[in-house]
Amino acid sequence: MPPIVQAAILGIVQGLTEFLPVSSTAHVLIGSRLLGYQDPGGVFAVMIQLGSILAIMWLYRAKILAVIGGLATRPESRRFAWTVVVAFLPALVAGAFLAGYVKTVLYHSMAVMAAAFIIGGLVMLIVERLRPPSTVHEVDRTSAAQALAIGVGQVLALIPGVSRSGSTMVVGMVAGLDRPTAAEFSFFVAMPTMAAAFVHDFLEVRSRIPVERGLEIAIGFVMAFIASLLVVKPFLSIVRRLGFAPFAAYRIIIGVGLLAAMAAGRL
Repeated sequence: MPPIVQAAILGIVQGLTEFLPVSSTAHVLIGSRLLGYQDPGGVFAVMIQLGSILAIMWLYRAKILAVIGGLATRPESRRFAWTVVVAFLPALVAGAFLAGYVKTVLYHSMAVMAAAFIIGGLVMLIVERLRPPSTVHEVDRTSAAQALAIGVGQVLALIPGVSRSGSTMVVGMVAGLDRPTAAEFSFFVAMPTMAAAFVHDFLEVRSRIPVERGLEIAIGFVMAFIASLLVVKPFLSIVRRLGFAPFAAYRIIIGVGLLAAMAAGRL
């Protein structure tokens, strides 16, 4: 399979899974291994994430502009911006200390990813069944304490297979947010978190970006952007109607499949 086609497939995988509670990182790592795609230094994976970041910012551009425009005059804008910052800080601190270990050790362990898929799916099912009554139905109503809890949950997403979206949404529901609100707040927290991770990773790999692979990166970026644009609204619709159970079942199936493939020597 030509590298350009592989890049397009991986870009789609990145875009489709970034904002779903299924771990885009694990999907891209597994997809790269299955396709035989060579990504020295993780340059390609770093660059295509920017497509997903820009897509979610475009989808919520009206809200972002309203908050920024109201920072000087509207207390509710400052309050919402503050809750996003509070939710972002734990991952910023943890990433600064743990990113090296995660990338050099955990990213190469299929067993860790499989376990994270299965455990995350089971936790999601338990929370769906036993979560407390929802008290927050709009992202603007999220408290600083709830935001901090969500931010601590996001730290778990450093483990490939856990899913940044999944961990923040599950903790959000436990903290009292309803499903759609937990999902949307997760999207807003994703913006600074993913942007910071992108800048950090880009600074590390910028000297290793080969000019001859520019077309592959561009294709992966565009496909990630388009796929992310297309998946968010259907995802929210599914969450409103069915909750997170379908994604939990998918995670468990993928995790078991990974373990079976490892036992058979295929991974």
